[in-house]
This record gives sequence, structure tokens and C-alpha cells, in this order.
Amino acid sequence: MDNFRIAKDTLGEVKVPKEAYYGAQTQRAVENFPISGIRLPFSFIKAQAIIKKSAAFANKECKALDDKKANAIMTAADEIINGEMRDQFVVDAYQAGAGTSQNMNMNEVLASRAFELLGGEKGDYSLIHPNDDVNMSQSTNDTIPTAIQISIAMELQATLYPALSRLIQVLKKKEIQFHEIIKAGRTHLQDAVPIRLGSEFKGYRGTLESVERTLKHSETFLYELGLGGNAVGTGINAHPDYAELAIKQIAQTTDLPFTQSKNTYAFMQNTNAAIRVSGHLKELAIHLIKISSDLRLLSSGPRTGFAEIMLPAVQPGSSIMPGKINPVILENLYMICSQVIGNDACVSTAAIGSQLEINAMMPVIGFNVLQSIKILSNGITIFTEKCLKDITANEENIQNWLEQSLSLVTALNPHIGYEKAAAVAKESFETGKTLKEVLESKKILSREEIDRILDPNSMI
Repeated sequence: MDNFRIAKDTLGEVKVPKEAYYGAQTQRAVENFPISGIRLPFSFIKAQAIIKKSAAFANKECKALDDKKANAIMTAADEIINGEMRDQFVVDAYQAGAGTSQNMNMNEVLASRAFELLGGEKGDYSLIHPNDDVNMSQSTNDTIPTAIQISIAMELQATLYPALSRLIQVLKKKEIQFHEIIKAGRTHLQDAVPIRLGSEFKGYRGTLESVERTLKHSETFLYELGLGGNAVGTGINAHPDYAELAIKQIAQTTDLPFTQSKNTYAFMQNTNAAIRVSGHLKELAIHLIKISSDLRLLSSGPRTGFAEIMLPAVQPGSSIMPGKINPVILENLYMICSQVIGNDACVSTAAIGSQLEINAMMPVIGFNVLQSIKILSNGITIFTEKCLKDITANEENIQNWLEQSLSLVTALNPHIGYEKAAAVAKESFETGKTLKEVLESKKILSREEIDRILDPNSMI
């Protein structure tokens, strides 16, 4: 018992760790949901603290909350925003519906710490109450979706956009670096007409730029907050000026353009903004898988594959085959993107859980979108810095495959017709002769015409 204190809530008494700032409701959640050992990330906790600080400020301005209490709550919230007391947020990511436990975890920690700042004892809520004071004018139902949107917006700005921008920048450099290298194109994994190696990287760049634009468009929906809707969107128990004041304070604290939602009912019934962002994160993951798969194929070998590009070696690839080097960074990126696609499936399924006035599955939505942003940001950075920027071209192999490609025959169509060109390609394949050798043996064209028509530079 020396390690515990007795905390109380409306259901009775609960033993809480003596040094904990949280109280009975948090402890019940810990005991009720020992699911994964995974907690919502600090970005979400920080967003919650920003909301509580802004709410205390707004309630103080509205004369609903005593200045002394409000200032103490705001100071305690600043400590959390700055990264302190992270170990006090102990509720599992898979928790009670809507995030009531998560909201109360924050309320209890802030109430306890605020009273401590005023000279009281940790865990004593007699002066500053988690529900009456910290949660004033609020509900789980409006603060949790608000925290989801704030945390997603902050993480996009701080981590994913810089990583994606750097990736696009390096792809542009590769596009320029490889511009003069002409190689065999491939469609359906079969020989196709020539293409610049730089043009393949140009395709990657353009695809990611497009996804970046659509992701940034979806981000705009994050900035409409329904804070102040309270339990069901009506704003019950909140001062008429509270929502506007609180959201302005959130915008000032985050330096992001948050505004008041024009329809708090729609905001609280659905997690539309998070769904949109998650969908575009999935789209980004799909395209990154394509790029990683292409680069693995183009670097396959080194003796029995395409081996048109060479990846930097970052670690040994086999526990049994000496000297083997695997495309581990690309494989890592594929796994990350697979998880992101799975996360979006979870978000979509949880979003279906919206019923009547709220979505009760919000914690898992927030967790999965934030995890997708984190692992994509880290994965893209590792891919860019440890793989992409140091890729080199194996020009000897590229030239060899180009000369052997049967699809160079496409350039003959305007000169000898499709059917005769197809016959030349067939004979080349069956005899092992080059296209030029078949054309010369049949005297279909002169040597000068063959060289001019089958010059890869004239085909791109």
C-alpha cells in the first residue's frame, strides 16, 4: 500500500500509483484495457494539451473560470506541450469508445499538476477538478476529434512534407543525372521501345508531385474545428464566445490556420478530414510501392537479373551466401507502405462506426493516421538518404539490353510495314541474330538506312 493512494470517482474507490498525476478514471481504463501496450503518440497528447490550454484561456476570458485556476491549468498544459510528464499518459490506444478515457487521462493529469503548482498535493482535486475546471465547456466528443485534426496537421507539416519534398528533389536530380542514358523500355515486363533512364525517374517525380498536391488539398479540411460543439454539437454548458476564443488560441499556439467549423454537427458525426488524409496517405504508399518494386527489379542481379542500376550496399544480405547484397532499404519501404495501406483499411472500418451524433471509434482512427504519417516520414527519409541519392547507372548492361531489345523493330513500321517488321522480329528471336543482322541478310534496307532508323536516339 505504500506505493499506492486511494482515488475516488463516481463508481467508488480505486488504487492508483502514489506518484501518478492521473486519477481513478485513468486507472480504471488501464485495468479495463490491457490490450496492446501501445499508447497514442506524443503528437496526440500535445494536441490535447493545446486544446486544454486554449479552453482554459477562453473560459478565463469569458469569466467562466477563475483566473487563478485557469493560469495554473495553462502552466501545467505548457509543461506537457514542452514534452514533460509523458509517462503519465498511460491509456492503451485500443480503449473505451470515443476516447473518454484518453480525455480523462489528460483532465486528471492537468488538474493534479495545476493544484501542485498552487502548492497542493498531487492527486488532490479539491481545488481544481478534472471535469468541472479542466474539462469546462468541453466534452470527449468534441475534444478528441479536434485533437486528431490538430495532431495530424502538425505532423504533416513537421515530418511528412519535408521528407516528401526532399524525395522529390532527389528524384529531380536523378532525372537530370540519367537524362542522356537511353535504355530498353518495358511494358507487361516485355521488351518495349526505348526510353531515357532519366525519364523513368521523371515519371516517379511527377507521380509523387501529384500525390503531394492532393494530400495538401485534403489537409485543408483539418483546419475546420468543431471545438465548442460539446456533447452533441449544440454547445451545451459553454459560453457563446468560448469556441471562437479557444480556436483562435489554438491557431496562435500552433501557428496553423485553424478556424471554427460552420457545422459542428457534421464535424462531430464524422471524422471526414482524417478519412480524407488517410486515403491520400494510402495513395502515396501505393505509388511508393511501385517505385520501390521498379528499383528492385532494375537492380536485380548482379549477374542474373536486369542490373541496369546499382544500389548502395548498406548491409550484408544473407546469413548463408557470402557477398550477397539485398535491396533492404527498398524492401523496408515496401513493408512500411503495406502497413499504411492496412492502417487506411482500419480507419475506413472505424469510420463506418459513426452513429447518430458521434463516432465512437475515434481513438483507433487517430492512432492509425498518425502512425501512417510517422512511418512514411521515416521510411521516405531513409529511402532518400540511404538508397535513392546514391543510385548509379550500369551503362554497360543498359546498352547490352538495349541492343538486344526486339522492340526496336517498332521504328521499322513506317518504312517496311507492321507485318514485315513482325517477321523480322520473329526471325531475330528464333535465330538469335540482331535486328540489324536479319535486315542486312534479307537486304530489306541499306546499312545506312538500318543504322539511321534503328538509332535509339531517334525513338525518344
